Amino acid sequence: MDIKYNLKPASERRTEQFTPEGNVGFGKLRTDHMFLMDYRDGQWCDPRIVPYGPFEMAPGAMTLHYGQSIFEGAKAFMHQDGEIYTFRLNKNAERMNRSADIVCIPNIDEQTQLNAINSLIDVDRKWFPMQDGACLYIRPFIFATEDRLSVSPSQQYTFCVILSPSGAYYASGVNEGIRLLITTKFHRAVSGGTGASKASGNYAASLRAGKAAAEYGAAQVLYLDATNKQIEEVGAMNHFHILKDGTVIIPQFTDTILKSITSQSILELGELLGCKVRQETVMLDKFIADIESGEIIEAGGFGTAAVVSPVTSYIFEDHRIVTVGDGKVGPNIKKIYQVFTDIQKGNIQGPQGWVKRVEQVAP
Repeated sequence: MDIKYNLKPASERRTEQFTPEGNVGFGKLRTDHMFLMDYRDGQWCDPRIVPYGPFEMAPGAMTLHYGQSIFEGAKAFMHQDGEIYTFRLNKNAERMNRSADIVCIPNIDEQTQLNAINSLIDVDRKWFPMQDGACLYIRPFIFATEDRLSVSPSQQYTFCVILSPSGAYYASGVNEGIRLLITTKFHRAVSGGTGASKASGNYAASLRAGKAAAEYGAAQVLYLDATNKQIEEVGAMNHFHILKDGTVIIPQFTDTILKSITSQSILELGELLGCKVRQETVMLDKFIADIESGEIIEAGGFGTAAVVSPVTSYIFEDHRIVTVGDGKVGPNIKKIYQVFTDIQKGNIQGPQGWVKRVEQVAP
């Protein structure tokens, strides 16, 4: 892929390593540039890195009317050698194409996606925030740009990658738990729909449920399947729980659950974590009974942004509250978080190929 570099003048670009005085927050900042590539006449073309800025888009662009848009989320970390490394970026590229298939967007070759992201990180590497727990959050996305009002797949698209210098998602790490609303009113997905994709519309549809959760004093919603019998997902994360023998249980992936790359990684890391990890269908009634009997001692969500979000209690729509264990963040969750983030940061050796250095090749 021959990328065109249309960069800001050197005098307008960051030249010193970004060293923020306080926590930069998560997802708020942007770097100097973005990667763009267009789809037209049946092929992806014109890959380029340009200054970060607004898009020019027709009012009839199909993404604005029919929501044909997908995205990904990944992270890059600075290791002790001063180099920037991505974490399992190939899995994000794979998932981007799975999402594309579901919403009828043309695939982008995985290596092309990786080259685009690595090239942009290389150009804006000075934007990596030098503070504990920091990362470059990576947001690739594709949206339909054809100016047409008939309901059918667009014939034109834009692929874009932007970067966000970010601090730790939770300032307190994993020392505080959250509460989830167990709802039978709201559902994230049904079989045969778009639930297994990172389609933008899935997240728009979650906003109303998120507002309802807040009214119950909950951080997010624990979604059930359409029959209200099985546990599926937590807002933007995969759910999990831990048995008293230390076994980690993740709900079985279906076409209504987005495969979290964090969850997939945890499944592969069982031995390194020192515990068993498996997937199974999780029935709500048994799940609650096992919490109340003490068979389940910890619970939470796995996702890219926070890695692990401990859940210490659940609230039902009748205001009944079920507390997990002693209501505090347990040692198993803390260990999972520590091992996982140590691999990302290069503090311990993870499986071969999970972290890859971003080469310095930009002009």
